[in-house]
Amino acid sequence: MEINRLKAEYMDANVFVIIENDNALIIDSGAKLEDVKKVVGSRKVLATLITHGHFDHCYYALDYAKEFNCKVFMNENGKEIASNAKSNYAENGFTIKDFSNVELLSGDGELNILPFKVKYYSTAGHSPCSTCYKIGEDLFSGDTLFSNGIGRTDLIGSNKEDMIKSLDKLSKISFQTAHSGHGDDSDYSRQKRNITLFKRFLTR
Repeated sequence: MEINRLKAEYMDANVFVIIENDNALIIDSGAKLEDVKKVVGSRKVLATLITHGHFDHCYYALDYAKEFNCKVFMNENGKEIASNAKSNYAENGFTIKDFSNVELLSGDGELNILPFKVKYYSTAGHSPCSTCYKIGEDLFSGDTLFSNGIGRTDLIGSNKEDMIKSLDKLSKISFQTAHSGHGDDSDYSRQKRNITLFKRFLTR
């Protein structure tokens, strides 16, 4: 499995294009379509997975859906966030109004998007729609986990208690590499320390 990281147009958010033979998955959608197409090439994009509804992570979701004829997956709470410019923090008024190509996810579960098996985990805290995706031994954590921190809990829809619960959930999931929504990747041991530290910080 090949993982390619692109920089989004806004806020230096990460977009990941995951390739397995002639198939591809996309994690988040802040990178310009033309940049994504260069990485995808002739491969078939099977789905776009959104980690949460803030504008820098879902800006081009519908463009990807149209260009690649693929579904977009997002936590069910993302509909309210992405459709409101104040809640999704878009300074230019961006919203998603058409959800006809969006599959809304509830709780934790698994998607069989063959050849990819995707486990998804609801990790509210930074956003009520925050979702982590595990593919093989790789965890795509959006803005829940960063290399040296966690997502902010002082934004619209954020919740410190929810973040504590999500960190507790993630502490029980094994993975090799965490790919964050911003910044660099990190390994399992770093994230174990990270989660322990911030759970302690948030419960003070």
